[in-house]
Amino acid sequence: MKFSVFQISRRGGREKNEDRMGYCYTREASLFVLADGMGGHPEGEVAAQIALQTVSAQFQAQAKPTVPDPQLFLTSALLAAHHQILRYASDKAMLDSPRTTLVAAVLQNGGATWIHCGDSRLYMVRARELLTRTRDHSFSELGRAPPSAGERFNRNVLFTCLGSPTKPIYDMTGPVPLEQGDRLLLCSDGLWGSIEDAEITRQLGSAPVSQAVPDLVEAALRKAGASSDNVTVVAMEWETPDSFQSTQGISTDSIGDDMFASTIQAGPFNNFESTVDDLDEEAIERSIAEINEAIRRSAARKA
Repeated sequence: MKFSVFQISRRGGREKNEDRMGYCYTREASLFVLADGMGGHPEGEVAAQIALQTVSAQFQAQAKPTVPDPQLFLTSALLAAHHQILRYASDKAMLDSPRTTLVAAVLQNGGATWIHCGDSRLYMVRARELLTRTRDHSFSELGRAPPSAGERFNRNVLFTCLGSPTKPIYDMTGPVPLEQGDRLLLCSDGLWGSIEDAEITRQLGSAPVSQAVPDLVEAALRKAGASSDNVTVVAMEWETPDSFQSTQGISTDSIGDDMFASTIQAGPFNNFESTVDDLDEEAIERSIAEINEAIRRSAARKA
């Protein structure tokens, strides 16, 4: 498996950067993941970090050297991340839970499968054309207002995310067969909020990712100016095994079946007690009940 990859995160005009991204791989599979901690809720950066570390830990545990079922893996990993964010909030008796978007892609067996929740996006560009992109879980993408909205409302408001006291809504795509030179780009809304899809496609399709990605990020920051959101991107270019070209990027051919490489830093949220097998509907409902009980207890103490 061969691919080139570039990742970057820049703080815009915000007080702090709550975006997180990274990638990891075995000899025959790779995972790319990005999360954008949501403002208006506490510790968005913690929610994003928990999401990344949970998905990465599950990939490391299951990719031997491939995951048995990419769609099942991504679904289970997303729900595991949601569960761990709720557990964190419950353990700290928080009045409001940290929340984050998530987009993640698994590449193996010559195909790409991805999942997303919220408005962090994945773009797939082939031969300088936009093959597909994810659709945001926002009322703007639905083309209608929330049921309780008045005449004025933020059409970009999300109706789902990880960490809220309801089960997340998510969309799955793939596996999509990969061809030589295909590019996948995962980004936070700081990029697509300033740069049109056509321009993202043009730049991503006409230059190596190591050049296209930083150029896109700088363009987004300049266009948004002082009010710029954080801009975070991880992108890769695929190389087929029988191609004579070379991306001069990462080759996993020499990695053993039991080896794992990652740019996602380990941290205090890696020591999870629960496993994917525990994350059924009842487990998630228990997490929701726990955080609601913690909120009730905290409110009672302040009364």
